[in-house]
Amino acid sequence: MTIAMNTTANGAEHPYRLAARWQGAGGRTVLDVAGRKLGGESFAIIAGPCTVESREQTLETARAVSAAGASLFRGGAYKPRTSPYAFQGLGQEGLRLLSEARELTGLPIVTEVMDARDLEALLEVADVLQIGARNMQNYTLLTEVGRAGKPVLLKRGLSSTIQELLMSAEYVLKEGNEAVILCERGIRTFETAYRFTLDLAAVPVLKELSHLPVIVDPSHAAGRRELVTPLSLAAAAVGADGIIVEVHPAPETAICDGRQSLVADQFGEFADRVQAAAAVAGKVPSRPTGALV
Repeated sequence: MTIAMNTTANGAEHPYRLAARWQGAGGRTVLDVAGRKLGGESFAIIAGPCTVESREQTLETARAVSAAGASLFRGGAYKPRTSPYAFQGLGQEGLRLLSEARELTGLPIVTEVMDARDLEALLEVADVLQIGARNMQNYTLLTEVGRAGKPVLLKRGLSSTIQELLMSAEYVLKEGNEAVILCERGIRTFETAYRFTLDLAAVPVLKELSHLPVIVDPSHAAGRRELVTPLSLAAAAVGADGIIVEVHPAPETAICDGRQSLVADQFGEFADRVQAAAAVAGKVPSRPTGALV
């Protein structure tokens, strides 16, 4: 089957139809997730633990990031792990705790979907469905998530090109779901000094090519807590529409990704610095009036 091509202003052709910038009404798509804006002039901070471990850990983190002005709360109920013997998440119990965190703080929930069989339960809790880097090219899952009608946060694959990311977005968009957020989270290169190489050039390039909001995940790129702040500042400065970061009350005891997690009681200072950098780039915090804390 031949895929019809759209043509850019300079004559270049590409195979994606709906993700292309000139397809978006008014040039850029701005999403509204429970009153929080993603895209346009807004800068969103999505924060929370890598994985939901316990009620105490989840609610303490939710309170901390909410008080600091986070836009959305992230947390994994189902976790993809390299080892099949590692902690895979609390599943249904994790979803219940995420729902409690939303009730407590008012923050919309971002959580990962790994299997279409879990969608029904996830849709009862999630305000945004996250597709992780390892599932970026799971086209069957992308199609099912597209049909679900919830906003989708799509992370770039470990070794994927920008065009491959946009083609994955196309699988969601073609099902009638226009609410897609693109996420740069670092790609695999020859460098071993940090976990992945954060491709900050992808932010302006994606904004040039697509009308969809673009955010950055500095936590997974860095793999080290001390690198998360400078990479977050850089993401804000280069024009990202937001960041998604991992936060934990006691990272040294975290079940997974503790080494890259920000400390919950220090998160407020971090958020202020990042929002200040975003302001220089012309962005305003994505916070609803009268948010609960």
